[in-house]
Order: sequence, then structure tokens, then C-alpha cells
Amino acid sequence: MSTHAQRERLLLADLLETAGPDAPTLCEGWTARDLAAHVVVRERRADAAAGVLFKPLASRLERVQAEFAAKPYEELVQLVRSGPPKVSPFALKQIDEAANTVEFYVHTEDVRRAQPDWTPRSVDPVFADALWTRLEAMARVVGRRSPAGLVLRRPDGRVAVARKGAPVVTVTGEPAELILFAFGRQKAAKVELEGDEMAIAKLGSAKLGI
Repeated sequence: MSTHAQRERLLLADLLETAGPDAPTLCEGWTARDLAAHVVVRERRADAAAGVLFKPLASRLERVQAEFAAKPYEELVQLVRSGPPKVSPFALKQIDEAANTVEFYVHTEDVRRAQPDWTPRSVDPVFADALWTRLEAMARVVGRRSPAGLVLRRPDGRVAVARKGAPVVTVTGEPAELILFAFGRQKAAKVELEGDEMAIAKLGSAKLGI
């Protein structure tokens, strides 16, 4: 049986292939080609991918990512689809599921929702719960730069506190939409916000996420 991460990987690869290399994405300044290169570098070049978190390595990451982006687009998409080499930690199913379920879901929507004719996708309850579980675990990390107290709430009333403080903004939506909001795609997420109007306005442009 395939995992959530494996299914999202294939869906992402299909969307990248259909959209084409020059298609826009929700990642500012990135085309589909750039996003594909990011995914491949993250899984295949740990020495460079660390530049996402460690600024001294950022220039190395940019250089390596540019090298991958220069590959034929079909080859790049196939690298996304086929996944990491066996020597990569991401090749282990448990690590792949833990590290890539949210990553691939978000990037799939980065491609989908940047297109003018995009349509909502149906997220099954099992996958929704899987996304929620990960969001609960990561809420404090992704919400650390929120300009106000931030509560993420499912329609059934379950909540995850992303940041304590006042005033408080409560964001209500399905887990898949809350994931997008919490990972910096506020404008694309289908959610409802309640709270102080000024705090809501600031939250809309805050750099949430990892």
C-alpha cells in the first residue's frame, strides 16, 4: 500500500509535467522548474539543502539548485517522480512519510493554485487527519513569527495553538487549508479569520512556516 507521501509525490510530478517548466507557482519568484529543482536538491544533495536553514550555506544551495534547474525539464520531473537514491535517508519509508507528506502536499498546491483555472481538490478524511496530526506537532514552529497569538481550528472544534499571546487570531478551516495557511500560503488558503482587525491584516503578510 502506498503512503501519503508517495501518493503526493506522484501527484506533484504529474502536475509539474502538465503545467510545464515556465508555469508560475505560489513560491515567490519560482517557476515549476525552480520548484522541481528544489525538491530534487532537498532529497539528493543534503550538503546543499542545509542552506535552507543555515544561511552560510545559502549560496551553495542556490548554485546547486541552479545546476539542477538547468537540466532538461523532463529529466528533472522524472527525478521528482522516482524519488531519492537508496543511500538517501529519504529512501526509508518512515522518514519519507514523516518528512515529505506535508512538503509534497504544500508544493502540489503551490503548482495547482498558481494556475488561473485551478479547482479545489477533494481531501479524504484519513489524509486530512494525517495532515492535522503533523500540523499539531509543528504548530509552534510554523507560527513562531506570527505577529499575534495564533490559534488554528478545525470545523469540528479541535485546535492547535501556533503562538500564545494577545491579541489572538483564530483561523478556522479544514486541515489541508490550515496547513497551507501555516506554511505561508495565507492568501491561497480557504479559511476564515476571527480576531483583532489589525492583527489579522498583519498576519496576512507574515512569513509563517519553516
